[in-house]
Amino acid sequence: MTATTKTPPSPDSRTAPAPTSKVSALLGDRRLPVLVTAALFLAMYIAGLSRYQNYGFGEPQVFLNLFIDNGYLLVAAVGVTFVILSGGIDLSVGSVIGFTTMFTAWLVERQGVPLPLAVLLALAVGAFGGFLMGYVIQNFEIQPFIVTLAGLFLFRGLCLVISKESISISDSSVSSLAETRVPLGLGELSIGAIAALVVIAIAFYVLHYTRFGRRVYAIGGSEQSAMLMGLPQGGTKIAVYTVSGFCSALAGLLFMLYIQSGDPLHAVGMELDAIAATVIGGTLLTGGSGYVIGTLFGVLVLGLIKSIIQFEGTLSSWWTKIATGVLLCAFILIQRAMTARKQT
Repeated sequence: MTATTKTPPSPDSRTAPAPTSKVSALLGDRRLPVLVTAALFLAMYIAGLSRYQNYGFGEPQVFLNLFIDNGYLLVAAVGVTFVILSGGIDLSVGSVIGFTTMFTAWLVERQGVPLPLAVLLALAVGAFGGFLMGYVIQNFEIQPFIVTLAGLFLFRGLCLVISKESISISDSSVSSLAETRVPLGLGELSIGAIAALVVIAIAFYVLHYTRFGRRVYAIGGSEQSAMLMGLPQGGTKIAVYTVSGFCSALAGLLFMLYIQSGDPLHAVGMELDAIAATVIGGTLLTGGSGYVIGTLFGVLVLGLIKSIIQFEGTLSSWWTKIATGVLLCAFILIQRAMTARKQT
């Protein structure tokens, strides 16, 4: 009987497992854009503290003013987040905001409609406009870019139909709401800022803890897969544009409180600011990935850029647009790297 001797495999024949790249793992983390945005905000805030500490930059109220001055943009960006997560786009946001200021001012000042009723009518019109755009996109299979671009022109035209001139709001209840401040110990917040934080909290719950939120992510991630799973795509798509229209109208009401007037040229281009804040906050333009908390940080970053420019005093306000463009390009590159990582 012959004994067989097992020979160990040669080092060349062994297949060593490929080491996992830390960079690849990091790029595959869905939370990366949000963490980058949060880190960017923290770095900018620390830089502002070190540079403008003698000018009151470190006062708690300066931080709270970021919410007071950008509450309307935050609400608009939340609506845009729903749309982009579903794989769509909404270019009508700024026009709906401008129309809401004009429509509400016209109802209150020219028609004598009580403010609560005017607010309900404005919100209803905004939501209905979003519903119509979503219905056309879903049932006529037209690209969201084209439909919402038509909505942009429609609502901006309706502003001019109402009035070609600004309408100041002299209603005492409007001025009272605009001047109301809620003390928080270290500072105070306006009604608009509190409303924006409430909207953020509701949106966070809806997107992460409801069936509707899961459907939004599923459709944005892969519409074909969502269809095979039997998810109601049509109703979800129409709903996200309805949400965006409602948020745009609410943002218009908050903007009206902020400036206490209606004007046909209000909020021109604000849809681009809302989209930029959403993308900087980490929501993928292709849909299916992102967090509403990231949108909050995106708005805070844009607001902090404005604050730093104001404290600097020697820079033009146009530097805000330049900085926004640079950040937007950087975050799009991050998104591209993440997308390429998922495809490999």
